[in-house]
Amino acid sequence: MLIHPWDAADDEGALAYVRDHAFGQLIAAGRDRDLPVVVPTQFLLQDDRTVLLHLARPNPVWAAVEENPKVLLSVAHHWAYIPGSWRAEPGTDPALGVPTTYYSAVQLACHAEIVKDAEGKLEILRAQLGDLDPRAGDPAAMPRLLSGIQGLRLRIEEVRGKFKYDGHKDAAHRERVAGHLSERGGPGDAPALRHLS
Repeated sequence: MLIHPWDAADDEGALAYVRDHAFGQLIAAGRDRDLPVVVPTQFLLQDDRTVLLHLARPNPVWAAVEENPKVLLSVAHHWAYIPGSWRAEPGTDPALGVPTTYYSAVQLACHAEIVKDAEGKLEILRAQLGDLDPRAGDPAAMPRLLSGIQGLRLRIEEVRGKFKYDGHKDAAHRERVAGHLSERGGPGDAPALRHLS
C-alpha cells in the first residue's frame, strides 16, 4: 500500500492497532495461481514478532502456504468518508474541495509455519482462548475439534502501518474536519476523531 511519510505509523503504534483489532485478512499468494487465497480470520498477536491462529483443515489456504510460506496479514477496520466541501480551503469554492477517506490499516508481512501436531495446535488454541474466552474449557477435552483444524504460527518480518487522517494538513484544517465529524456522528467518525485529537 502507498504510505506517505505523514500517514506512516511506527511499528509500536501499528502493532497496538493490530492488538486492538484482532481480525483481518490472511493472504497467501502460493505459486503460479491466478489469484491469492484470502481468508478472513481472527488471530492473536502473541508478541511483537508472532501471530497465532487456527483454521479448518479443508481451508484452501493450506496448499497456498505450502507452496509459498510468505504471507500477508492485513488489518483494516473503521473508516470515514470526508466530503470535499469539508476539506476545501477557507475562501475557496467548497464544491471544488478534494474528498478523501480517513482510515487505519496495518499489513504484516510474515513467514508462515503450519502447525499440525496435536501439542502445537493445543498451544495455539489455549493462547487464543486465554485471550478471548478465559472461561472456556481446555481444548484438549475436545479431540474432534482438534482433529478438524491446523494451526499457523506467523513470524512477522515487516510491519507496514498507515494512519490516514490528513497528517500533512495544519491544525486549523484538522479542527474544521473534526467539527464536521462531531456533528455527523457516523459509524467511523468517532475513531477518526480520536486520530485528529
